[in-house]
Amino acid sequence: MTVGGIVVCGGKSNRMGRPKEWLPFEGEPMLARVVRILATVVSPVVVVAAAGQELPPLPDGVFVLRDARPDQGPLEGIAVGLNAIETEFAYLSACDVPLIRPEFVQAVIDRVMNCDAAIPNIGGRLYPLSSVVRVAPARTAARHLLDADRRAARFLFEELEAAQLGESELRAVDPELHSLRNANTPEDYEELLRLISSESESGPVGP
Repeated sequence: MTVGGIVVCGGKSNRMGRPKEWLPFEGEPMLARVVRILATVVSPVVVVAAAGQELPPLPDGVFVLRDARPDQGPLEGIAVGLNAIETEFAYLSACDVPLIRPEFVQAVIDRVMNCDAAIPNIGGRLYPLSSVVRVAPARTAARHLLDADRRAARFLFEELEAAQLGESELRAVDPELHSLRNANTPEDYEELLRLISSESESGPVGP
């Protein structure tokens, strides 16, 4: 079983007001941190950005690709990554989840063995950009969805046989579910900074 990673970062960061991939976080740009942590579990890691988008320096071995079609949302980035990656499975991630835990990533990977996808479901909310997909069927499904103008990433999991990971299962490896917290707004970013500077009873919040 081989697992790569696809990090989607081609959004315009309208709610944040500045590029999320460059936000400083514990001494490194947010995108670089996410990629670094993800690379401890999966290989290779592919970053998919918008055409012309400037990215911060990334760890060695990371591949950078560009959206083929602009303004198609995260599914376009997922499709580009799936078309390029050669592993059997791929972990899908956003660029703005700096508290992602390797144990969380591995837990999602472990649930995909006998199906085509594994996705967190917390209180009925699915998290497509914290999921694992089998590359071959997901590649075909993403292409068909984009051609049909069904661009929401969640639609991908209607096309695949997907296992869902519930809250209790994920809290076993990430008690506060910090791996699912992203930075859509300046307030979100400030809260993530507060969390990383604090310590829980079990130790630091993030790697």
